[in-house]
Amino acid sequence: MPLRWDPLLVRHLARELDGRLAGGRVRALRLDGASRQMALLLREGTLAWSLHPDGGAPLLLPPVEPADGDHPFPGRIREARAPDDERTLTFQILPTRGRGARDLVVELLGNQWNALVVERPSGVIRHVLVRRDGPRPARVGLPYAPPPLSAREGASAPLTLERWLDILEPVPPPQRRRELVARVAWTSPLNAGALVEGAEEGAGAQAAEEVTAPDALRAGYRLWSRWVWGEAPPAPALVDTPWGRHPYPWPIPGREFQPASSLLEALEGWRAEESQGAGGHAEGALPPVLIAALEAAVDHRHRRVTRLQAEWDALEDAGDLRGLGDLLLARFREVPQGVSSVTLQDFDGTSAKVTLDPARSVQENAKAFYDRAARVDRARARLPALMEKAAAEAERLEALLGEARRGATDPATIRAALPQEARRGGGDAAPAGPYRTFRTSGGLEARVGRGAKHNDDLTFRHSAPDDVWLHARHTAGAHVILRWRGPGNPPGRDLEEAAALAALHSKARTSAAVAVDWTLRKYVRKPRGAAPGAVVPQRVKTVMVRPDATLLDRLAVE
Repeated sequence: MPLRWDPLLVRHLARELDGRLAGGRVRALRLDGASRQMALLLREGTLAWSLHPDGGAPLLLPPVEPADGDHPFPGRIREARAPDDERTLTFQILPTRGRGARDLVVELLGNQWNALVVERPSGVIRHVLVRRDGPRPARVGLPYAPPPLSAREGASAPLTLERWLDILEPVPPPQRRRELVARVAWTSPLNAGALVEGAEEGAGAQAAEEVTAPDALRAGYRLWSRWVWGEAPPAPALVDTPWGRHPYPWPIPGREFQPASSLLEALEGWRAEESQGAGGHAEGALPPVLIAALEAAVDHRHRRVTRLQAEWDALEDAGDLRGLGDLLLARFREVPQGVSSVTLQDFDGTSAKVTLDPARSVQENAKAFYDRAARVDRARARLPALMEKAAAEAERLEALLGEARRGATDPATIRAALPQEARRGGGDAAPAGPYRTFRTSGGLEARVGRGAKHNDDLTFRHSAPDDVWLHARHTAGAHVILRWRGPGNPPGRDLEEAAALAALHSKARTSAAVAVDWTLRKYVRKPRGAAPGAVVPQRVKTVMVRPDATLLDRLAVE
């Protein structure tokens, strides 16, 4: 059953979204006219809304990355509001700086649902989901013509009981529902039955039959006044209606219902029931941003597995470290003060070279070796369980992603399966851009692509021609950009650290040594029709590096 948006449902959805999103930092707007999908991309989360009359339910999802074709939309949501007795919802978005306030208007009128971006104060349409002609044209560059304001009585001030009765009492009972919807604000086919039949809140399904006509109209007036002008908060529910179960801000007297904690939860419950009734979801019925959120969760778990494995592979031998500490204490008289290394005779008669911190005493250097050994022991105790858990989560989410792409699951199942931090809409649920940022020991910025689908974006949109481009040789991995403005080549240490980052973000990360190709970014080209991340570098040089997992924490900026 398609959603039947009525003014009360729109009003309270606007209030709920205002409470959830006001102050949110907007990044971009995604409008897909073919599927009639709208997504407002915020740093804190994503508002996805199918505006096809067969869909219609908004969802709050984890953050997703802006993509090619999205409209940049930097700003903050000041408020979400709905005009009195109307089925439009407006998000007022203030620019991050300067002028340029804009409204994102969602229209839920009949079967002409739409989304438009309107510039303020000019009122000119800047973006539109579905272009329309007619009395209210919806086209970019034209002035926006909002729907005519409601002419029904009681839209902005309550009716008196006497006026309510004047409108309805002269009308034959079979025609009262239609008369009510035509003349009284905030009414619709969803609630008109309860308002003219006078079922009291909390009454059973047959209670309306026991109410006399005059009492029914008075009871309906009390219910209308409570819903529209009362101070009691809504109690959202999935309500049984003649058209099927439907989300609503309150239970409708005389009808069975299932309570919900919020309207968004009730809307999600409606989506789940609709998908089951249709025998499952077709692939296109799932919001693209929900698929993107699941893809981000899968990518996040795989990167965690990779990082944990690299940390395990880089662990030193705790016994060797303790042995060096013992050797220093046993031969402390042979260690000169202020040296960075010393060669001592080991306990088995061989020579051992020991690296020291010249600013520390022999005893402090020995303690540092013991501390390192203790950290290794703790890491060896905790890492296996973490690696197993991360691998299991990655496998579970990847299987669900396969089901989602086949249309074998529904939005509620996907949202329930997303990691807890993603369902909260926290900032860690998705990356903040197409790359992660590191800073080398020499202070140069190194950008590491977040997987194949972001490599092209990093290389060709987030780099300069003279930056250094790096990639692990003959294996899949991230593109790395080392920002460089000076003449000639960057310092060897910075180049080596950037190459190590490329090795650590490749399938060769567990190797003892990795060959990493590098060249200037201006010598990298993208062949026509090539797969994401596939490029052809020229004038390539190669450096051999050891994938040192400690660099990930030592050089990370974000």
